Amino acid sequence: MSDDRTILHVDMDAFFVSVELLRRPELRGRPVVVGGTGMRGVVAAASYEARAYGVFSAMPSTQARRLCPQAVFLPGDHDHYGEVSGRVMDIFRAYTPLVEPLSLDEAFLDVTGARRLFGEGAEIGRAIRSEVEGREGLTCSVGVAATKLVAKLASEAAKPRASPTGPLPGAGVRVVAPGDEQGFLRPLPARALWGVGPATLGKLERLGVRTVGDIADLPEAALVGALGTANGRQLGLLARGVDPRPVEPDQKLKSIGHEETFAHDHHEPDTLAREAARMADAVAWRLRRQGLVARTVTVKVRFGDFRTVTRSTTLAAPIDEGPAVTRHAQALLAGLDPSPGVRLLGVTVSGLLEGAGRQLSFDDAGAPSWHEASGAIDAIRERYGTGAIGPAAAVGRDGLRVKRRGDGQWGPDDGPVQPG
Repeated sequence: MSDDRTILHVDMDAFFVSVELLRRPELRGRPVVVGGTGMRGVVAAASYEARAYGVFSAMPSTQARRLCPQAVFLPGDHDHYGEVSGRVMDIFRAYTPLVEPLSLDEAFLDVTGARRLFGEGAEIGRAIRSEVEGREGLTCSVGVAATKLVAKLASEAAKPRASPTGPLPGAGVRVVAPGDEQGFLRPLPARALWGVGPATLGKLERLGVRTVGDIADLPEAALVGALGTANGRQLGLLARGVDPRPVEPDQKLKSIGHEETFAHDHHEPDTLAREAARMADAVAWRLRRQGLVARTVTVKVRFGDFRTVTRSTTLAAPIDEGPAVTRHAQALLAGLDPSPGVRLLGVTVSGLLEGAGRQLSFDDAGAPSWHEASGAIDAIRERYGTGAIGPAAAVGRDGLRVKRRGDGQWGPDDGPVQPG
């Protein structure tokens, strides 16, 4: 029964910004925004000082500058954030092996079996907060409940609040005891529930719904009629606090990909083919590091008018080598006309399998083998770094442009931007 479980949701506070402030302590107390600093960038994270002006994640950087012209904009550093996140996740795993990371800065923990050793959920939450701050200089907020949904919403309730002079402390740890779920959930806005995006919210509002309690009070037939059978039933259960999903550690990757928003639209097929080669090489490198192979290659293209198309191909035999991923990605791109101007390009592989059992296909017969070459590339990168070797298509006037994980994730950068 879920009433017997103790689930924690731990969410780092303004994680990317907080990590940057450890490196740039002179910026403490000022509005700081991390993300794409270029004209097409988006906000990845904002300090609480910047949030007080209405700046939030996923907002266009240009809009954030209008709202808070005195803010300092810093380009994101995904590799560094990943290193810090790894250490934080190790702290979580010292309390329980049942850790389900949701992103670099948040995770679910099932501490049911750890209560005898470390105490009840609130005590464990306070211990984690203390250890994260002591070892990493970072703060986090913790929700404690018997279900994942309520734990996540409780961590939001424990968060600091934004103000122009800095964060106003929150509870830090918020506990929703078994049996108290309805009292906690019912006053929350309907959009607080998982699955309630703008479209779903619009349908619910036409039924007179404003709060989670309103959803819980609706007959199931009304929810099913408005949202469909699966979504309607699921939303009704969540609104009543019913969420039996377990914490799932070590979830298998479903896909690996890179995408990038360009500083200006690209119109030439050759330019996009070179960009696809950079991304495909990086995707293949990550595949091999994970010991995986892929069956499906997908390209994503967003044009200047924000029209977005995807094209995929599923292969007879799985692949993990850069030239193979490049070949299929470029073939998919060849079927698209870039002349209107391409704003964003992405290359993703899916249908992932353990790589050890990969078999050669008939298509490989007589073809040059990249297996040994890929091994040599991997060895060079492990010893000298990812920028030591790459495809010829990635060589430009400034040298080798290797695609790294997180590059372009928040749009193109212009470097740190100080307020004028």
